[in-house]
Amino acid sequence: MRPVCPHPSFSLNMINNASKFLAAGALAVGASVASLHAADTVKVGVLHSLSGTMAISETSLRDVLLFTFDEINAHGGVLGKQIEPVVVDGASNWPLFAEKAKQLLEQDKVAVTFGCWTSVSRKSVLPVFEKDNGLLFYPVQYEGEELSKNIFYTAEAVGQQATPGVDYLLNELEKKKFYLLGSDYVYPRTTNLVLKEYLESKGIPASNIIEKYTPFGHTDYQQIVSEIKQFSASGDACVVSTLNGDTNVPFFRELANAGIKSEDCPVMSFSVSEDEFRGLPTKDLVGHLGAWSYFMSIDTPANDKFKKDFFAWLETSDVTGIEKKGRVTNSPMVLSYVGVYLWKAAVEKAGTFDVDAVREALESGVSFDGPGGKVTMQKNHHMTKNVYIGETLADGQFKILKSYEGVYGEPFLKGTFNKKK
Repeated sequence: MRPVCPHPSFSLNMINNASKFLAAGALAVGASVASLHAADTVKVGVLHSLSGTMAISETSLRDVLLFTFDEINAHGGVLGKQIEPVVVDGASNWPLFAEKAKQLLEQDKVAVTFGCWTSVSRKSVLPVFEKDNGLLFYPVQYEGEELSKNIFYTAEAVGQQATPGVDYLLNELEKKKFYLLGSDYVYPRTTNLVLKEYLESKGIPASNIIEKYTPFGHTDYQQIVSEIKQFSASGDACVVSTLNGDTNVPFFRELANAGIKSEDCPVMSFSVSEDEFRGLPTKDLVGHLGAWSYFMSIDTPANDKFKKDFFAWLETSDVTGIEKKGRVTNSPMVLSYVGVYLWKAAVEKAGTFDVDAVREALESGVSFDGPGGKVTMQKNHHMTKNVYIGETLADGQFKILKSYEGVYGEPFLKGTFNKKK
């Protein structure tokens, strides 16, 4: 029997309808896949300088955050969702930080952001996070005198770094003259304002305190080092440094060129860690000091595991431009790492990514046993944490000289020290 041939118009209609059906089906499947993808992930912002003068410090924070996200994702993510990082470059440009923060919150709709290094970058983004009710975890030592409901400060406050560092210089090394040298912005100036009050309360006269600032990226420290050499000729002086970024390189090189050794005039740095030492003449800086809430040399199982896992991740990482050789860990990296875990704990306690609920869970006091010891978030958005004083070794590591356990984070110290009668 010959097959029946349908009417041409019927055949064309059938084909058109089928095409529309298939197209609609494809769109539905695509939408369904996109929807499923969105349902399975949570976007998290990374806001650091990956270029410019601060890249020497901040790129490592990008790296450790990506490692932490991968570590958490490998163990099931957060509330069953995989972390999807959205990485943006603040480029050491403070107004650009605000623009990038707005992008993360309003376009990318991130649940939380981890970022900033300098206080000026943090202050630039603060109004954006407050306006859009976003969450920012800030991991780098800072001057205090701030409290925002939208920022959690895993960073060392002045009482968790600067005053313990000065105590060591006063009590252990018996120093009586202090040269306060910093980069010219809010963190060094405010920290030194507090330190001057603190030193005077300890009986140090104003005439024994010199305060100097240089701009970001400054390279000529010959005059300042000459002043330091003269200032320290009495043998009882020290430098307290809040220089930030790559300007530390020319300062320490000039210090070494001038023959100023740690036994002559020790430098207590609050912005130089193991990571910065990779670009410094470390052999000439043996004996100079640092104060942080973590050192790579801490000998504990938690720190050993952290270092082993991070270095293993580096070896297999395909992140564009990532450095794999000669890598180290430092305090801002660890404070970034523990910040992610505190956020995860708070989300799981709240049972939601909702900012207000997560904030409430954080304020209730979640804890995490990290590479530097146990940390606990306080109601005032700062952390209780350990503090360590370390001495620089020739291999770019720190020998731990003194430790303080469970130091409370208090942001408001200005004006609290009574002058010695």
